[in-house]
Parts: sequence; structure tokens; C-alpha cells
Amino acid sequence: MREVPATLITETVARLCREAGIYLGDDMLAAFRSARAREESPLGREVLEQLLQNAELARRETMPLCQDCGTAVVFLEVGQEVHIQGGSLEEAVQEGVRRGYQEGYLRPSIVAHPFSARRNTGDNTPAVVHTEIVAGDGLWLRVLP
Repeated sequence: MREVPATLITETVARLCREAGIYLGDDMLAAFRSARAREESPLGREVLEQLLQNAELARRETMPLCQDCGTAVVFLEVGQEVHIQGGSLEEAVQEGVRRGYQEGYLRPSIVAHPFSARRNTGDNTPAVVHTEIVAGDGLWLRVLP
């Protein structure tokens, strides 16, 4: 049995939220470059160029690509031989999202009671969490803003 502190999960999710808000993946950058090269419209090429410049600026200055990141989605693969120590997995993930969005200066856009009061939760929680139990003693986290 592998013990994983809930605090480590919180710290990791917070870091991943901040990084996902700053760094656009190489696959996306390549797709933008490819689309720009194929784009026939001058306006379309200009928009793609602005997206690439924004990604470079965000990476260089370590600042968010876009503050409005929408709904945080966390994908977890939890080994069946893992025990979360010092708290619940769900609470650790939600606290990580809360911290990541606050520390990363990302705009909270989640509302409580979306079909009635629509009050912003102020911290972008609750995140959507997908959990899969897998064999082994590993814990894998992926964050998609």
C-alpha cells in the first residue's frame, strides 16, 4: 500500500492549474503554425499570428494566456494500492483548483446553482473530476482548464 498525502495532491493540482494557464502545449503551437501557413484569409492569418504571439508572451513572462479559463477538469488515475493520507481525494483536488486559480490569477467563472441564482463561487470550484481506479500504486493527475 502506498501512502499519498492529500497535501501533495493539492499542491500538484494547484501547480498544474497555474502551468496549464501559462503554457500552451507544443502540439497546439504546431497546429497553430500549420493552420497559419495554410490559411488563405489575411484576417485568419492575423488571428493565428496573434494567438502564437500571445502564447510566446505568456511563456516568456510567465503570465496567463487568457485569464478566463472556464471550467477546470481534472482527470485522475488512482492505483488500487493507493491510500490518500490526511484528507479526502475530492477535497484535495478541489482545494488545489481553488489555490491554482487564485495564485495563477485566473478568473473564476463557475457558478453555483446554474439554473437559478447563478452566483459565482469566486474560486472556480467545483471542478469536474473524472476518477478511474487502475491497477498498481501510482497516482496520475491531468488538469484541463
